[in-house]
Amino acid sequence: MILTAVPLEFVLKSGIMVAVPKERLTIEEFVEFDKNSEERWEYFDGVAISMSGGTLAHNQLTVNLVSELRSPARAKGCQVLPADMRIKVPKAPPYRYADIVVVCGPPVIEKLQGLDALVNPSLIIEILSASTEAYNRGKKFVSYQSIDSFREYLLVAQDRPYITHYVRHADGNWMRNDVEGLDSEIDLATISCRLSLQDIYALVDFPETSAVGDTNPSAE
Repeated sequence: MILTAVPLEFVLKSGIMVAVPKERLTIEEFVEFDKNSEERWEYFDGVAISMSGGTLAHNQLTVNLVSELRSPARAKGCQVLPADMRIKVPKAPPYRYADIVVVCGPPVIEKLQGLDALVNPSLIIEILSASTEAYNRGKKFVSYQSIDSFREYLLVAQDRPYITHYVRHADGNWMRNDVEGLDSEIDLATISCRLSLQDIYALVDFPETSAVGDTNPSAE
């Protein structure tokens, strides 16, 4: 890996020394840094924040969801893309990463200093963690709403079977539905399918301290 034009410092992260930017970056400098990094980074007002890494539950949920979504998405002329697909977000330049994204019809790609950024996602899925939950429910969701094609949003808890589901109506308003319990199902408007939480959470072990009645799920 070769990093160019970005001042770096080395910090200890999870027991490993890694290189990170040591001063504020322009958007152009950030994109160049991200282009040459093996990690995923997002840009916040001049600061590069690492988005890499995940728990076992996070990875299990990702695999389960992609598996369940692939066939119905294909039947509707859509495709499922993984976490390293950059998404152009007008209110959060230059781009953001999601855990899973579904695009319907031909993907529209914009080049940003040689990097592919998807312009037209329809369904975006974020798997929540303790460090990202507030961001995914708040500022990131608001930023995603600046994407014209964005119609459906899933927030998937790791610590218990609990999914928050948003659907954008024709008038631009978002309707929220919270689905809880392994015996529950969720209907996805984008690809006209019904998913079982039993399948979504297959093989996932929940913490014994998880509170079933908690209305504000977190993860990790």
